Amino acid sequence: ACPPGLSSSRWTATSCKATYPPAMNQDIPIPAPGFVPMCRISCEVGALEVLGIAPAGQRRCVPLTGGTVDGPEFRGEIVSGGVDWQWQHADGTLEIDAHYMLKAASDGALIEVRSAGLRHGPADVMRRLALGEPVDPAQYFFRTCVRFTTGAPAWLHLNRTIAIASGRREATRVLLDLWRLT
Repeated sequence: ACPPGLSSSRWTATSCKATYPPAMNQDIPIPAPGFVPMCRISCEVGALEVLGIAPAGQRRCVPLTGGTVDGPEFRGEIVSGGVDWQWQHADGTLEIDAHYMLKAASDGALIEVRSAGLRHGPADVMRRLALGEPVDPAQYFFRTCVRFTTGAPAWLHLNRTIAIASGRREATRVLLDLWRLT
């Protein structure tokens, strides 16, 4: 299915990839991004801390206490001590800004991760997530843009990588599937 609100004439039904609308200049082609599977992050989370209502919404944070990373491009663990800073806006949208560290299984290298994005859905679905109930991730939107920083020689390519994550929130963990943009 195509994204809501977009004309189906701009999207193919099978892949939902953008096509050039007639008004755009087709003489100067721009490549569409590709997605290469990187890994699945399984992050254990602590209890939600609410700092209160601020001008941008309710300020919250969730401690990231550990976890695993497994996939074709990276294997390792999440180092305890990261934090997922959040804004809960009046419309129920959760703005996410997670900052944590990975440790590579192959060589012990440390990699900083910044993951910024959004989680939103129907009010009842978001209420059930907040209560820790199991919810099919197809019922809500949970996407982040992920960037990496490291000085480890084997992993320097990550400094030039942008990944997109699709997530699932559970009572005590977050699952993220990461795809590297090409």
